[in-house]
Amino acid sequence: MGSAEAPLVVGLDNGGTSNNATVLTVDGRFLVDGLVETPSEVQHGPEAAIEALARALDGVLAHTGVPLDRVRAVGLDTPGPASADGVISSRGSTNFSQPAWRGFDVRGALERRLGLPVVYHNDGNAAALYAHHVHFGPDAMARSSVAAIVGTGLGGGVVEGGRVVAGAAGMAGELGHVHIPLDGLLDPEQPTPTCACGFAGDVESVASLTAIERNLLPYWLTRYPGHPLAAEAPAGAARLVRGYGERGDALARAIFTQQAAAIGRLFTIAANFTDPHAYFVGGGVVEAAPEFRDWFLATVREHTTLREEQAAVATFALVPDRDMAGARGVAIAALESLRAGPAPRPVVA
Repeated sequence: MGSAEAPLVVGLDNGGTSNNATVLTVDGRFLVDGLVETPSEVQHGPEAAIEALARALDGVLAHTGVPLDRVRAVGLDTPGPASADGVISSRGSTNFSQPAWRGFDVRGALERRLGLPVVYHNDGNAAALYAHHVHFGPDAMARSSVAAIVGTGLGGGVVEGGRVVAGAAGMAGELGHVHIPLDGLLDPEQPTPTCACGFAGDVESVASLTAIERNLLPYWLTRYPGHPLAAEAPAGAARLVRGYGERGDALARAIFTQQAAAIGRLFTIAANFTDPHAYFVGGGVVEAAPEFRDWFLATVREHTTLREEQAAVATFALVPDRDMAGARGVAIAALESLRAGPAPRPVVA
């Protein structure tokens, strides 16, 4: 079979406003260099969103000049919480707020719509998988890693032998809700941070945008009462903190030091639990100025306690290509599924 007719897989990254799509060849080449985005329509309900995903697939195939009959599988990622099979949590989520989304099988619905096998991961796992394969290249299937993705919450993933560890209910790698020791991380008079999930003192309660707004910034403004951020609304102020951090502002650096330390303590737990080859950090820090980005990663490393043997073999790195990591990660997952054996093509009703 010539390269012009070789099979392909497509990766679809579903977000709150946009879908991003990519195409991956069987020999591991991405045919898309940047974002190929279309509206996700998730706020209009499941039926509209599934049609939007189908349009995203059609759009990226048109963009790359690839016919549909060469596509053998599709990778899909969405924000969580969702099961390993792509069933949106019955409790709902930020991105899937309409009641019709609760318990909706987004993977199965897309599979029926496309008539192609669909492999599912949540967006944190997808980004973790992409970082793993980029970092290790040909050795990816013989390596392990842990990734923490800092966003509105804290997502991530655990990769072992080049594949995401999903868990029995699909909730492995929910690193944001791992409890960490707070002694020495918080100021003596700083309140115990709380998470939207109901936990107190988990990683997300410190290392997330929501944590800055709810927990960290209110405290640090009491230490810096004349700071310009005191005049801003809480949500807007939280989004401005990174810019101040890039400029070396003392309040912002105190906040990000606590966030980096929280991730370091998470990685210390990972070191004693999975002993990975690599530790990845992703999210907004990836898009920050180089000095700040390098400082943040170094601070994470400083607060990660490894044994001498582990330190000799472990690496710390940033998740690359943040905006494309989700689509590329699930495309890799779809390709690995294809290599593992042909899946029966579903019949479209």
